[in-house]
Amino acid sequence: MSVIAIIDYGVGNIFSLMCSFSRIGQEVQLTGDPDVIAAADRVVLPGVGAFGDAADKLRETGLDQVVLEQARSGKPLVGICLGMQLLFERSLEFGEHQGLGLIPGTVAPLSSVIPAGLKIPQIGWNALKFPKDRPKDPIFRYVKEGDHVYFVHSFCGTECDRDVIAVTEYGADVTAAVARGNVYGLQFHPEKSGEIGLNILRAFCEM
Repeated sequence: MSVIAIIDYGVGNIFSLMCSFSRIGQEVQLTGDPDVIAAADRVVLPGVGAFGDAADKLRETGLDQVVLEQARSGKPLVGICLGMQLLFERSLEFGEHQGLGLIPGTVAPLSSVIPAGLKIPQIGWNALKFPKDRPKDPIFRYVKEGDHVYFVHSFCGTECDRDVIAVTEYGADVTAAVARGNVYGLQFHPEKSGEIGLNILRAFCEM
């Protein structure tokens, strides 16, 4: 059993995420304590809402440095939804905002990627597709091409092709997941994606 630290910085729908880890037999701690986060086996950065506000809260609490330290330590770390976007270098949501810089690239409006006329935000179940030019990432070891997960987003990762480990088709290929070393980002919500989502969390806990 792993100890999972979910970083508490006042942004995120935490209850479903905590329940999902508990369902797969993991000990979960919701915490903003750097010592507790450092002692955990794995770290989760959640988030919903606006990038700028979330980035400000991370920095105000000093938890931005905690995330960077944990990433440098080699510990498995995953950002979910807005938490994934915060891993990027910058976001263009309501101005330009600096991210954590763990994943090179830019968070851009979904409208700049997909054809005009499609509904934004993208809300609902979409299939995962994996790059053909590289092995499937271990976080998807229990997932097959075409499995559906749940998205709710108006912005997406761009300029990040070398780190993309899954896309979803929404008029065009949209970044669904990224990875660089021990750092992962999931644009979708595994905690709202049924058994497929639980299997992704299981794989993360086995890293």
